This record gives sequence, C-alpha cells and structure tokens, in this order.
Amino acid sequence: MLAACLLPLGLLAGPGGAAASTSQGEDPVRFTVALLNEVDSFNPFLGIEVESYEMWALTYDYLVDFSTDDLSLQPSLATDWESSDDGLEWRFTIRDDVTWSDGEPLTADDLAFTYGRVLGKGPEAATWKSWLAGVTDVEATDDTTLVMTLSRPNSVLPMVPIPIVPQHVWSDVTGEQMKSYAAEPTDGAPVVGSGPFRLVEGTAGGSTYRFEANPDYWNGAPHVDEVVFRVFKSEDPAVQALVKGEVDFVEGISALQVASLEGRDGVLAQNADTPGFDEISFNAGSVDLETGEPIGDPNPAVLDPDFRFALGLALDRQQLVDTVYQGAGRPGSTIVPPGYATFHWEPPAEDLSHDPERAAALLDEAGYTTGPDGMRTLPDGSPIGTLRLFARSDSATSTDVMAYFKEWLADLGIDSEVTTVESSKLTDIILAGEFDAFEWGWFVDADPTSMLSYMTCDQRGNWSDSWYCDEDYDALFEQQGSELDPEARAEQIHSMQEMLFRDAPYLVTAYNTTGQAVRSDRFACLLQQPAGTGQWIFQQGTHTYRSIRPADEAGDCDGSTGATEASEAGADEGVGTGVLVGMGGLAVLLAAGAAVLVVRRRASAEDRE
Repeated sequence: MLAACLLPLGLLAGPGGAAASTSQGEDPVRFTVALLNEVDSFNPFLGIEVESYEMWALTYDYLVDFSTDDLSLQPSLATDWESSDDGLEWRFTIRDDVTWSDGEPLTADDLAFTYGRVLGKGPEAATWKSWLAGVTDVEATDDTTLVMTLSRPNSVLPMVPIPIVPQHVWSDVTGEQMKSYAAEPTDGAPVVGSGPFRLVEGTAGGSTYRFEANPDYWNGAPHVDEVVFRVFKSEDPAVQALVKGEVDFVEGISALQVASLEGRDGVLAQNADTPGFDEISFNAGSVDLETGEPIGDPNPAVLDPDFRFALGLALDRQQLVDTVYQGAGRPGSTIVPPGYATFHWEPPAEDLSHDPERAAALLDEAGYTTGPDGMRTLPDGSPIGTLRLFARSDSATSTDVMAYFKEWLADLGIDSEVTTVESSKLTDIILAGEFDAFEWGWFVDADPTSMLSYMTCDQRGNWSDSWYCDEDYDALFEQQGSELDPEARAEQIHSMQEMLFRDAPYLVTAYNTTGQAVRSDRFACLLQQPAGTGQWIFQQGTHTYRSIRPADEAGDCDGSTGATEASEAGADEGVGTGVLVGMGGLAVLLAAGAAVLVVRRRASAEDRE
C-alpha cells in the first residue's frame, strides 16, 4: 500500500529489531484483548476512532498524565510547569531520562517539533489544534525546557493530550505524505516510540495488533511481555472466546453479556462509567468548502433547525435506555455529559420529554403539514420524500436506535429508510454529505474544548460530522477558549450547549456505560479510572497495561488501591454489576474540583453498550 512505501527507515528499530521479551526458552506472558472494532490509523494525526487512541497511548508518551484515583493532573514527560501572570507564556521542564525505542534521547526538541506540526495547516492541525489555541510559538530553549508563547490565554493548558512523536523519524514525512502516512511496523521491526509498549505487528483495518513490552520504559517496565488485540465482528464470539480462554479481556460488551458472566469461575466483569454520549446526527448543511455550493443533496427538511428540534420531541429516550441499552445508561440531553457538573447545561424538562403531540404541532407551525395521504410535506407543499438514515452494522445499539427512530418518524407522517454500513464506510458517507441522519457517539473530554470545537464552521470536512456552522457559536467558542474566569467560561459553554440544543444538529439520545470482562484467574492488578466506577482499559493513560500481571505473581499489586485481585473462582469475587450506571461517580470527582481529562475520541462499534 502507498502508506507503507512512505515509511522512512528511521521508523524501524535499530540493529537487533524487535526486543526479546522473555528469558530464553520461556513462553512470553501475553495479555490478549478482544475488540469489536478495528484501528483506523496508527498515525496519531489521522485516526478518529477510539481503538486508535488506545494504540497511540501504548506507543507514545504525552506532556502530562492523569491519575487513576481521580484523574487529577500528574507529571509525565513534563515534570513541572508554570505560566506567566497574564497567561501568555508557559514554561515546561521536560524529563532528562527518556529514550526512544531506537536508543535516541527524547528531548524538548521532540515536543516542540510535534506541537509545531500541529500549529501548521496539515491534518495534524485538524485533529489537535484546538488544544493549542492561542499558541503562536513553541520553542525548546534547551534539552529539558519547553516554552510556549501565546497571543491570548489558553483556558485548557497544561492539558495537552497530543502524542509526542520522534523528530528524527517524523521530520522526514512531508505535509503531503502525512495524509497517508501509516506509522506501522515493517518486517516485524517496531515503530519508534517512547511508550511502555512497541507496536511490532498490525495494520490499520486489520484483525490483529501485537505490542511488545519496552523493557527500558522510563516509568518502569511492564509486567507482561506482550499485549495482543484481536478484532471480532460481534460481541457473542468475543465473549465466547473469553469463556474458552482464547482471550483474556473483552471490551465493549452489553449489559446483558455482563450479567451472563455473573458467577462464572475465573471471570470478573463490570459495567463501567464512560465519559460519552450517543446521538442522532443530522446533515445540517454539507457544502463544498471551496465554492460553498451544497454537496450530497441533503433533504431540505433536515437543513431546518425547527424541523430537527421538533423531531427531538418524538424521541423516547427512556425507552431507548431501558430496551436498547438494557438499563445501562441514562437519557441524554446535551453534548457535555452531566457528570461534568461545572460545564453541563440541562435543557428544560419539557423540551426533553417524549411528546409526539407537541412534535406534530411544532411541525405544523413550521409549515410541515400533512397532505391527503397523511404524509408531511415541505413548507412549499412538495413531498418531503424519504429521509436517508444510516446505522452502523458493527453496533447493535446503532441499528436498534435507528429502527426506533424510523418508527417514531412514521408516527409523525415522515417516511424514512435505514441503511446499515460499517463505521469506516459511514465516515466516508458523512464527509460526502450523502445522508440525512445517522447514529453514532463521542467520548468527551472533561474539559469540553475539543467536543465543542467539532461543531465549529472550520471543522466541516474534518471532525465535524453534522456540517453545522453558526458564526455566533464560533464567536462563543473563541471567547471561552481564552476565558480565565472559571464561572464566566462555564456560562459561555452553557450558552453554546443551549444554542446547539435549539438548532439540533444532534439529538443526544443517551449517556452510556461500557461492559468489560477479564479472566481474573489469569491476570490481576487491573486499575479503574476513575477509581470505583471507571474502565479497566480505554483510559486516559496506560495505567492498567503497566500494572497488570499474571495472577500467580500479583502479590499486593505493588500496593495499588482498588486493583483487581487474582481469583480461582469468579463467583468468590462476584461480577462488577454494582458499578454505577452513567457518570455519577465522575460527577462527584468533578464537583470536588479535580482536574480531569479523557482523551477525545470517536466512540465506535460496541464500546458503549
């Protein structure tokens, strides 16, 4: 493939290739994870789906880290940081004991290079630039000092969740090459990174990804030799693989599957809090970004905020939670989940209720009246036609939600057709504007900067999936990005949510949990983030991957509070069905003022069910 041809030689390991992982003659300690969706890119400037973010975290380090207990800010590559009184300069002290996996030292120059690429105009900017808003220059004044200069204050610093890549490798990648740069291993030699593991096998879209432990990792070598990810097309075979012992962990299973594992010997499962939401997204105006001309032929009705808002009243969100989500979630409202108490704005209850009569009345008021055949027409009297709805074939949640939506539309006299496609295909359909509505979801940062940015005009054709564009919204986004008064900024973010709720490019359907299960007779010392309610993997950071170890070697898990213990029988421990549903546990942490971040990422496949 073309991307593979673009790999410079520096991407590969130096002499010796992949590192040996065990003593001679011993089998490697391998932790195998079942996933329900593939990686879309190992390039941290191109990927969009949650699985890709997980792989980047294993491969690369970040400026800062976040604790497992309460997600509070912790040192990582940066050991210390300070800003000027006016917020226009930030100075970071960078560790002096980190090397890349090919032996080259990691210095402040690598951070300056990475952030410099983000400040450019390539795909790096589209993915990450909102985190560096206001930053005009990033300079390494010496090997251990990084200085950021800003034109205006940045309200999210020092939270910068951008993977740091090696300058001596990536400087050979031109801006044009970056658009297809794979960042994958070749001939079994690992990708150069500084993280706790090294990618030695796997391609984007493939079914298996293998990582070897980095024995020289600056924060301590992992306790397992390999982490292997296997992609399954649905949750049933993934769960059966866990039961049979073919995998050690399964991610993204349903609440029903969690319940089915209850009492099974040697298995521990949970419904874990996620910082995410699911939504029905409309095509709010797909256009050619150069000419401004419409593309994709969206139905005129879905371009109208009044039409979209009225359809929100046809949703029975509680029914979706009870049936589609099997009770493992809560009804949704806005794109900032209620667990983020400072930033969340809750709409009036009457605007969230299931009220098809009011929905019909609002449609009538907006000119979408019913004709003699009982079907609604456009304001000019012509038929609405059939709305094109899309669901993801790799998500039972997606297909079930859109089946309900089709029924509720029919009750209002609106015809629609649901087409199921793979997540990767749906991304192409969205960018082409060839849809009227679809179902998907997002994981949201505790600081909502990136999620809010996806709805701005300049994200159309990049991270925007609704093609929403409003100048007043954009102005508020710029304002909150440099507002250092926490209360004033929260009010601005509330106003942005209210604007989105009224314009309704999204109908937020649910806040969700995710089911996870592990062979506790094989492995122990998995850590939840946040403690008590959070996920064992797909965290901010690599805590579980670095802490996990064979059950017979667990000991006290190095004193880690709340780590899973080894068990001969899962029935002795029980299954974690008592984990809080929704974001309640995280809400307590945020109300207490913890500084929190969860990497922004597109929720995908079954990872919310």
